[in-house]
Amino acid sequence: MIISLVLMGKSRFHWLCFPFLRLTGSFRRCPLSKRTLIIGIICVIYLFFVVSELGYSQQNQERRTDKDKYRHTRGLYNLETSDALPDSVPTRSNVVYITLKTKRLKPANIRGTIRPKLRRKLRRNNTASSAFTQNKLSTLEQDTGQIKSNFERNTSWGETLNVDYKSLDSIHNSNFAEQADSHISSIRIYSQRAPPWLSSQDVKAMRFLADAKVLRIKEVSHADSPSLLIFQGETSDSVSDQRLTERIDVCGGQCGVINSPVDNTEVFAFHLDRVLGLNRTLPAVSRKFSFLHDGQPCPVVSWDASLYPEGLAAGSYTLRLTWGEYQSSLKQRCWHKNISPKPDSGCSTVHHYEWSKLALFDFLLQIHHRLDQSCCGFRPRQEDLCVELGRHAGCVDQNNIQLANIVHRGHDPRHLVFTNNKGFFDRNEDNLDFRLLEGIKELPEQAVSVLRSRKLREKLLQSLFLDQTYWESQGGRQGIDKLIDVIERRVRVLLTYINAHGIKVITMNA
Repeated sequence: MIISLVLMGKSRFHWLCFPFLRLTGSFRRCPLSKRTLIIGIICVIYLFFVVSELGYSQQNQERRTDKDKYRHTRGLYNLETSDALPDSVPTRSNVVYITLKTKRLKPANIRGTIRPKLRRKLRRNNTASSAFTQNKLSTLEQDTGQIKSNFERNTSWGETLNVDYKSLDSIHNSNFAEQADSHISSIRIYSQRAPPWLSSQDVKAMRFLADAKVLRIKEVSHADSPSLLIFQGETSDSVSDQRLTERIDVCGGQCGVINSPVDNTEVFAFHLDRVLGLNRTLPAVSRKFSFLHDGQPCPVVSWDASLYPEGLAAGSYTLRLTWGEYQSSLKQRCWHKNISPKPDSGCSTVHHYEWSKLALFDFLLQIHHRLDQSCCGFRPRQEDLCVELGRHAGCVDQNNIQLANIVHRGHDPRHLVFTNNKGFFDRNEDNLDFRLLEGIKELPEQAVSVLRSRKLREKLLQSLFLDQTYWESQGGRQGIDKLIDVIERRVRVLLTYINAHGIKVITMNA
């Protein structure tokens, strides 16, 4: 039985292989020239199929590359290309989602728009009108030079500089009517609503600071304090009566404080504060003034009169504490659960949670002039203000060092207002000021959750993109990414510090 099965298998094998054996046998009996010809024909057919397959794959790749280039030029991949497109009014139909390339595996998504090109008809004036325009421009330049010279001199509180800019703006608008007609806000909100961490009041203040026409400017200084350059802008509800302006010593309407271009961290600090949910800074944007700093972008901060309830001459409500008193108030947990502290406890009017928010905010930006104005917690440079003024030598007696710029509103002494937020992005991780975190035992849950979620970069990009002037002044997406890289490295250090020191992360609604 087994032998028959073996023979049957062999017969089936020979039957299946018979055509192949017959073909190979006939091929061996062919002359050499004929066999060479057959082999050559087979090789040519094989090469034809290989070449056709390579051409088809290369053609598909070129199509895919052309498609990517088209989408790239339309602004679907790179955010910076949308900045280069000319200004136009975005509509709801041309709003798209832009994917931001990041170093992470999952890219961050922000809302943007493709602004279509508009064909504008330029109104050309005749020779006489152009000469008239040039004459007005020369007059404007003379006025600008005079204004700059006036800003350079210092005035006392009683000798406040008040410059009316109505005539200056009217000249400017008459010469650039085309630009005024097609003016578009530098605050870019192309979707139906702003990011959720920005309130409607924030957006309104940002638009005012960025786009309001300057009516008048006041420069005020006092002794060795730096001067404040305050401008009053025109709004829809501006008061035309000048008696109101004269009655109020600083601002008769809605105003903003113009800072130096070197203090551009004010804008970044405002957006970081809102993203973390602290809401302790004043709205700030970047804006260019033709009559200041050669047209360089300057940070402009919203003016809050509640910080000076008794007038600018009386100063703001600044809390005066020494480092020792500050550390003692942290241990007392002043005003925790709205419990009034004892009279002899040494507590201030500020709620205990405010110090935790301030420490977190100042550490990420390395703002030391509030809690560590003597630079005792890091290695300062020779050009730092604390070294030039000799404050660093006072670190020998740290308990008696005064805190500075601890500001609150007159009607709200429990909550701080973060002003003069001059941060430092050039400080390495091995030289961070950990003195800012000394005595802190709790941190706000909302802010720490944003830091742990790894969405800080995405939210900061969405928020900073709104301010077009600041975005472009930092070098676009590439420059903004470098700033966020510094913050993310400090976030990793802070999270390690939280775990190492057992700091509690709690809800802080007070």
